[in-house]
This record gives sequence, C-alpha cells and structure tokens, in this order.
Amino acid sequence: MRPMTLSALFAQVQQLDGIGPKLAEKLARLVNNTVARSDPRVIDLLWHFPSGITDRRQQPRIAEAIEGTIATIKVRVASHAAPPRGNKKIPYRVTCADESGEMDLVFFRGQKNFMERLLPVGELRIASGRVEHYAGKLQMTHPDHVVSEEEFKTLELIEPVYPLMAGVSNKIMRRGITNAIELIPPLEEWQDEAWLKQNKWPSFEDALRMVHLPQDYDDLLPNAPARQRLAFDELLASQLALALMRNSEVTGTGRALLIKNNGLRDKIISKLPFKLTGSQEHALDEIYRDMASKNRMLRLLQGDVGSGKTVVALLAMAATVEAGAQAALMAPTEVLARQHFADFQEIAEQSGFSVALLTGREKGKTRLALLEALQKGEIDMLIGTHALFQKDVEFADLGLAVIDEQHRFGVQQRMALQAKGKNTDADVLVMTATPIPRTLLLTNYGDMESSQLTDKPAGRKPITTRVLPVERIDEVLHGLERALATGTQIYWVCPLVEESEHIDLAAADQRHAWLKRHFGEKVGLVHGQMKSDEKDAVMQDFTDGKLGLLVATTVIEVGVNVPNATIMVIEHAERFGLSQLHQLRGRVGRGDQQSSCILLYQGPLSKTGQSRLKVIRDSEDGFRIAEEDLRLRGGGELLGTRQSGLPGFGIAQLPEHGDLLSAARDDAELILLRDPTLSSPRGVALKTLLYLFERDAAAKLLRSG
Repeated sequence: MRPMTLSALFAQVQQLDGIGPKLAEKLARLVNNTVARSDPRVIDLLWHFPSGITDRRQQPRIAEAIEGTIATIKVRVASHAAPPRGNKKIPYRVTCADESGEMDLVFFRGQKNFMERLLPVGELRIASGRVEHYAGKLQMTHPDHVVSEEEFKTLELIEPVYPLMAGVSNKIMRRGITNAIELIPPLEEWQDEAWLKQNKWPSFEDALRMVHLPQDYDDLLPNAPARQRLAFDELLASQLALALMRNSEVTGTGRALLIKNNGLRDKIISKLPFKLTGSQEHALDEIYRDMASKNRMLRLLQGDVGSGKTVVALLAMAATVEAGAQAALMAPTEVLARQHFADFQEIAEQSGFSVALLTGREKGKTRLALLEALQKGEIDMLIGTHALFQKDVEFADLGLAVIDEQHRFGVQQRMALQAKGKNTDADVLVMTATPIPRTLLLTNYGDMESSQLTDKPAGRKPITTRVLPVERIDEVLHGLERALATGTQIYWVCPLVEESEHIDLAAADQRHAWLKRHFGEKVGLVHGQMKSDEKDAVMQDFTDGKLGLLVATTVIEVGVNVPNATIMVIEHAERFGLSQLHQLRGRVGRGDQQSSCILLYQGPLSKTGQSRLKVIRDSEDGFRIAEEDLRLRGGGELLGTRQSGLPGFGIAQLPEHGDLLSAARDDAELILLRDPTLSSPRGVALKTLLYLFERDAAAKLLRSG
C-alpha cells in the first residue's frame, strides 16, 4: 500500500480546483506520463516541466522592440479600429504609442465593449507579448497580458512556459501546477547528505518548486541543480527497483541444473553448417555456469544481426534437456515462432529430442493433446508466442525459459513464464537482436547479467549499402528487374501501410500495386494489419521462393530468415531510426551470396538525417550503430518507447545525465548491501522514493521476503 503521506499527490487531477472531466481528459494526453493512463494524477502535473520562460524584465520602447521576441512595453492608447460586423477575417486593432513610435495591439474576434474597457483611449497600459512587423508597422497579436501600471506591480516578471495543446492554456497549466506544489507533503530526505552537499543540490520539495519557477534560461537546462537532483532521484528509484528485482528473482528459489553430457549437444553441433564462433562458445560457458549455480539465472544475450543467438539458445535448451528438465522459447510473433519451430524440428529429428509448437492457432483437440504431452514430460522443448504463459499451460519440469526479442515483452510476461517451473522459478535467458549501449543496459536490463555475441558465422559477406534520392527510383526498378531474372529474392520496405493525406510517405499497399504492375504475380505484400494466417501464408510463399519480391512494413524487422533474399530496398529511409535500419538490413546477407541494401530518401535531409544515413552506409557494427543512434535520437527510439530521452523516464535525459546513471547504480548496490530490507531511517525514506516514481512492484518484493 502506498504511504498515506503521498495520497494527495496520487489523487486524480480533478481533485484540484478548476479541473473538470473535460480538462482532465486533455491533460491525460498532454502530461509527460512514463506510463500512459487515461486518468492523470496530481503528481503527473509536477513531472510536466516548463520548456521556456517569458522574461518581462526587458521593457523596451516601441522603436527598440526586437521582432520575434517577447516584449513588455508601456504605451498610451490612441484609437480603436473594430472590424465590420460579422467579418471574422479582419481583426480588432488598437493603436498605441509612446515617445518613440506607434504599435498595434491585434485581437481576432475582439468584442468592442470589452476592448474599450480593457484599453480605454488616452490611458496608459502595459502590454506584454510577442512583437512582429506587419505591413511596415510593429504589432503585438493577442498580448499575454494587458494591465494598468498598478496591476503591473503584482505581475510576475518571469513566467514559466509549458508544452501545451489545444484547450490547455499556459494560465490553466500554471494554476494546476501551483495548486499541485502546495500538496507536496514534508518528506524525509532519502539522498545521502554528503552527496547532496557535494553537488549543491536542493531538497526534493525545493527542487520541484525551483523547476517550476525558473529565474533564468539556465534553469531550464538538464544540468541545472534542481533538474539534476530530480533526475538522480528518478534514476536511483529505477536502479534500486532493478536491484531489488534481481535479488528477488536470482536469489529466491533457484536450483542447480545438473547438466550431464549425454551427447545431445554434440549431435546438434555436428549438424550445424558452420563452426561455433568464439563469442558463441564464451556466451554458452557463461550460460552453463549460471544454470549449474544454485541461484536462478537471469541473463541477457545480446547479438548483432546474424551473430547466431538462436543456436546459443538451442544449445542452452539442449543442456536443460540433458539435465532432465524441459525448456521453452517464447517469440514475439507467430511468424518468428513458426520459423524457430521449423529450424528446431529439423535438428530434433536428426538429434533425438522432441519439440512442439504452441500459438494461438492451436485449438481444440490438437491443443489439449499437446498440453497433456507437455504436462507428462513427453515434450522436451516447447516453442510459442504469448500463448505459452496462459494458465492452462503446465510443464512437467520447466528448467529454462528463453525469451526472444525481450523488448517486445514486459517484465510481468517474463515472470509469468518463468513461474511455470516446478516448485521453483525457471532459469531465464532473454535475447535481443538490437545491440544495446551500456547506458540503456543499466536502465532497462540492470537486473540481468549480460553476454554479447560479437562475431558473425564464417562465410558471411559484408552487405553493400547505397544511399540514393527517391528521384532515382526508376533506376532502382531496372536493377531489380535484372536481379529477379537471375532468381534473386528482394525485400522492399515502406514506412506506412496505407496512403495518408497528412504524411507524404510511401505506402506499402500503394507501392505493392505499383511494383505488381511491373513484375506481376511475383510481388507479395505483408504488413502488421493483416490477419496472422494471411501474413504467415505470404511469408511462407516468399520463403519457398514462390514470390520474388516482398513489399513489407517493419513487420519483417526481426527474425525473418530467407538466405536467398539478397537485396533490401528501404523507402523513406530518413524516417527510420538507425537501429531499425540496421535490423532491416540484416534480413539480407544471411547466405553465402553477395547482398546489397538500397536506402531511398526524400530530400532535403536535415543534418541529423545525413549523419544517420552516413553511419548506416559506412558501418555494419550493430554496437557502434546503437551508440550513434543513442547520440542522435536518444534511448527511446532504440527500444521503441519514446522519441528522445531515456525510455521509461520522464526527467532523466541522455547524454546529459549519463554520469548520474552510473552513480545511481553504484548507490543502489551500496544501499542494499548495507540495508537489504530498507528498514533503516534512510531505507524507509527510499521506500517513499520508490512509490513516488511508481516502482511499487519493487517495494512489494521487500514485504514478500
């Protein structure tokens, strides 16, 4: 249960004065929730930081006002010019003057009576707003404030400006946040006093007040003391939660798998068309060591495109079978699950183990028979989708759960699968084909040990990557015609499924129709909006060589393996993240033939767009590409969660807070070493921190042992 002291902060925003249901609905779409929800709470307003300030300290004369800036000018009202009745296109103009010149205050749909009360002719008024020139004259459209000299004495000279949307003005947002700040209760300090003093950071409450009352543009920067303090709070909460989760998952009720070498792994290795790479053997050593430990394994296997993660997973699962237990592999899509099953089944028939497939498509008697065989221990390895962690799926003795493409699943899904173990949770191996920079490893996978596959199987040739403007598409078309004539297969990736009036991007269905006019029935189409069986049928036709050219969206980004496909065309490549481009390019170059990737872009390119395409053209090193993606776009794009900043975070940003992340990890480890149950005075305060940043699940682990 959340501490009572925090109840007011976690109440719905409608508890604040002036916020009704309609405004709350708009705020739900606006405030920077790290977890999307339809009912924003008071604390969500506090995490919605200003992005700018209005500085009224500069009060120039009319002639000195700089176009495009916010100016605060004392003027005398000269005359009113109301538009003709019923004409909404002509604004209401009020001409004002000072000793240096004239300026118009402009109001669209201004009411004459109201305007004459607001700006009486002959009176002095102070107007504040953005100034611009129109028809050779200075004007201020819809001033932020128009006040008398007496009223100006109480007007804030520096006002924070927030990210807004239609129906939510800066005034409304400020009022809500001001009311929210008053609800912050007195809280015990959870940060180390010496650490606060060393960094010259304020208290938590003072930091929030300072963030929402910036006194200068420097106060808006990520390295401002108040923002650093709150970023570190958020990072410490995250790292503490990960450490608690790791302690619970790894040291809970693990068991040592007694792996016996009965020859199964040797048989599998002998059937492979290539030798294991050095990094595959090293990763397997780490995995076998974890499995033999009495602590539960929780390991992340990172591997660049084509580095052989699936083989490592198969051998880890085979070691589990040699230990007398069962293994499961969960894939994010049915296409990928069926592909894994086909690969495993071929080896199983030659090596002597049993493997089965469970997806949402298996129903009725077929499903019941499979579940019965699984419960009796007649199935050594089970491959499937989300269907694996449903309640009626019971193993005789699940020893290892492998999760492919970890970022497609949540922690709860991972824990649901590993909990299928007999009298204990199973060992867990999660895999990702998206190389993850160290910073994101700490934030998203800090509860896991990590292994990396850095080599590619022998015989793989480098992929030639070309960057071309979309205007040369006819030239590309002629090249594809020659390639198809030789039996080569081709992918053509588009960023949208259907043509949009609002976004001028290639649409998969439109491009499919265009290519089909050129190449006929050789052209197929696959995208995420298709039904699973339709999608699978098209993918199978492409795998079997019945289709020569496959038009697709990013549904083919992960796991699709057609060695005969040697050309990848990515249209509007400038719209994709670097890591996504690298994953898509990795669908070719999977055989022993020379492969190529063509990146078609729509100019003109921004500097970031140019840098991104240059990196992907010049490098096939997924880890280097991931670091560049992080630098250019932020961590969210790498893991598919946000466009910038750290994924799952509202305050912390990269690269500005990278050093704070390492410090937070070290601090979390030291805290739990000294106080594993968080029962000391600081530990109790840290529990409040976990709740503040909604790491409640970690706090519950403390109570459950």
